[in-house]
This record gives sequence, structure tokens and C-alpha cells, in this order.
Amino acid sequence: MNAHPAMLAWPELDEDILPLALWDSAAIAEATGGTASGDFLCSGVEIDSRDVREGDLFFALKGETTDGHRYLDAAFANGAMAAVVDRPIDRPHVLVEDTTRALEALARAARERAGAKIVGVTGSVGKTGVKEAIFAALDRSSRGAAHRSVKSYNNHVGVPLSLSRMPARAQFGIFEMGMNHAGEISGLTRQVRPHVAVITTIAPAHIEMLGSEEAIADAKAEIFEGLERGGTAVIPADSPHFERLRDAALAAGARVVSFGKAAYADVRLLDSVTASSGGSLVTADMGDVRICYTVAAAGEHWIANSLAVMAAVRAAGGDLGAAGLSLAEMAGLAGRGARHEILLSYGRKALLIDESYNANPASMRATLAQLGQTPARRRIAVLGAMKELGDFTAGFHAALAEPLAASGVEYALLVGPEMEALARELGKGTNGKLGKAIAFAHCADTDEAIAALSAYGLDDGDAILVKGSNSVGLARLVAHFSGKEG
Repeated sequence: MNAHPAMLAWPELDEDILPLALWDSAAIAEATGGTASGDFLCSGVEIDSRDVREGDLFFALKGETTDGHRYLDAAFANGAMAAVVDRPIDRPHVLVEDTTRALEALARAARERAGAKIVGVTGSVGKTGVKEAIFAALDRSSRGAAHRSVKSYNNHVGVPLSLSRMPARAQFGIFEMGMNHAGEISGLTRQVRPHVAVITTIAPAHIEMLGSEEAIADAKAEIFEGLERGGTAVIPADSPHFERLRDAALAAGARVVSFGKAAYADVRLLDSVTASSGGSLVTADMGDVRICYTVAAAGEHWIANSLAVMAAVRAAGGDLGAAGLSLAEMAGLAGRGARHEILLSYGRKALLIDESYNANPASMRATLAQLGQTPARRRIAVLGAMKELGDFTAGFHAALAEPLAASGVEYALLVGPEMEALARELGKGTNGKLGKAIAFAHCADTDEAIAALSAYGLDDGDAILVKGSNSVGLARLVAHFSGKEG
């Protein structure tokens, strides 16, 4: 051999034996118990033919109203390398009995082969943002070797899909888990099997299905059931359900790390100062070290989120310095705090805060408080209905009158039939600062809201908060006024 001796002596690493491709046909067939039509390599996994990219493995899943096999032509036209199907086709494929179970099996195989530290995230509010922040920190410290669930893929299909996409060479994996009913997170966490399990907060989201905040806390605490031996539970010290969460974590054999303002918090907020950009400068005590860092995302809730991020990053073996840099650079996500500058005529500008993806009583209060701290000539709130509140719907909507008034809002657009309760409360004319009533309009849907806000008119220095449950469709209003319509 003519190779240089130094090359021959180059140390071999454990990762050198790991595959470069995400999946090959033999591994897919072995994991799913299926039969491959031939040899092929795949670089991704997808379940929606519209999102397929060159080299993807397409799973033809069957749902209650549709069958992925109908979209095989579209998937291959978009570049699919192969498909997982329950019937033979004349293209590269793996034939299985049940495509949904096959996806779950591939997810298990991905988790089995992973040497990565796994972080699971759940909570009533903030789980997607916290998941993204933990990913940004760990991806930075590992130089691109972190993996996470994208979008809000946090349910019985999204979690196995996200797991199946995790490369064998990943050093970290961060997965979001959501639920509507008790028992759902229990199943998801046993797939993810995290080394670190994070609960952001407990709030009355999905209370229609669960009946009480205590039941919500119990459902979120199911995430501890899947913890790997010696795993860490990261929980909110300031929550009224702290002891409930702590006891559930200890019962699962977890090491508990709490975060918050409470004197007993393991990651304790010492001080926070609002930055001119709307973010915060945070000082925290982590027991053996004090850290100071900047949070780019605006709002007091992001101060608490950042403490959870720091706790999780440290528990996963990540770098706190990288976490601080990532938090300083991470602005709001689309639908979850993104800020858009609206250019008006004659050089005038307005600020639009996009919180259109989700809403519950706790997040509504938090973002209205954030709006109140935002410098503005006028403050305008476009509030969409909060869903899945059941018998509590009217009361929770009416209760928004107080934080709405405290935020200094001059004009409120209320969207959706559930907002009738808040409209009645505002109609009493006793809300608003200095006794001045808040002007408002109640709209049936997003189209009416767009017309109403256009008629009201935006002016230089306005700050507009747009927040509501995703099903209300306020993302269209954001797109209309920000100029980002597709």
C-alpha cells in the first residue's frame, strides 16, 4: 500500500462504522419486518407527498379519510427514492402489512441505534419554543450533530416520524410531545425514551378533555414514565403543581432539577432587565455557578423558558456558553412570537407580533403583558378564540378583560363565537386604563377581522398583537398585513 504511514495510523472512531445514509433498504426491511424490492438508500422520511424531497422514503399511511397510496405518483414525482406500502408497486418499495405500524417500528429502530443524548419536552405552554431553543444550543455545541422534531410534530404520528428521521450519527435528539387526553404522552415517551424530560409549565390547555389543572399536570407528568435509568426531570418550581410534578418524577426514579424564581429552584432567576430590543438580560444561579446571558425573544415567559433551556442543556451534557449565544440569537418563531415590521406610506412603520399559532388562558395573559411592555403609540390586540376549554370557555374568555386593560390596548378585535363572552365584558365600558373604555369589534372569522383592521387603519408607531388558537386561522391576517402571503 502506498498510503502515507500517518494516514494508516489515523485513529478510528466509533462513529466511523455508522452509516452515512439515513436508511438503506436492508435496514428498513429488517426494522419493519417487510420485504424490500431491491437495494436503495434514503436521505429522509416523509408522510406527506407534498413535502417529499429528493431521496426521501415515503410512507403511504392510511387515515380515516384518506390513503397515502393514492399519492404515490405525486411522491415519486417530487423525488421519493422509495415507498413503504401495503401492496406491491412497480417502483422501489418495502412491502409491509401495516404502514402505520411500520413507521412506528422504524422509529424504534432509530432510537435503538442512537448513541445520542435524548431530550423530551412537553408542557401546556412554550414547548415548541423551548424545544427549538434546546436544539439550537445543542446543535451549536455539537457543531451540527443535533436532531429535533420539526414544526409541531408531537403526536402519535409526528413523534415516530421525527424519531425515524434521526441520523445514526446524531449526538443529541430533542423531541416534543403533546396530548389532548390522558395516556397519550405515556405512549409517546416510551418511544422517545429521553435521558432528560422537560415540563415547561402547567396551564388550562385541553381542560375540556381533562377537567382540571391537576389532571393536566398528571397527564404531562407521564413524560417521566419513559425516562432512561438515571434520567433527569426538569420542572417549573413556580408552578402551583410543583410538588405533584416532583413526586411523579421521583416515583419514576428521576433526578429532579427545578427552574424558576422560587428560592428553592435549582436553576434560580436572580435578576432580569428588559433590553431595548424587547428581549431580556438574565442572571441565574445554577447552584455551583452563576450565569448571565441575553434572551432575544420578548416577554417574561421567555425568561422562565430560558431557565428551563439552561437546565436541560446542562443535564444533557451540552455547553452553557453555546446555550447563551443561541438564546441571544433566537428571535420569535412564526406564529409564536415572530415580529414583523409593517411598512406604511410616507416612511411610517408599525410592529406586528405574530402569536397566531396557539392560545390558552396562560399564554394569552403572558403575551398581553408583553404587548403592554412594548413601546408603541397605540396598542392593538387581535384575539382569536381559545379552543378546548369546554364548560370553562365563557369564563376564561371573559377573564381576558383584565389583562387586556392592563396592557394599555386601545382597540381590540375579537375573532370567533367564543369571544362573545369577552365582547359582553368589554361592552360594560368599565375596562381600560384611567377608566377609558376599550374600543372593540367582534368578528365572526378572520376575513371579517382583516376587513375590520383595514377599516380601523394602522399608523406610525402602532404595535399589533395577533393571537389565537391555530384553527381560528389568524395566520392569514398576519400574512395579509405583513406582506408575506404565499
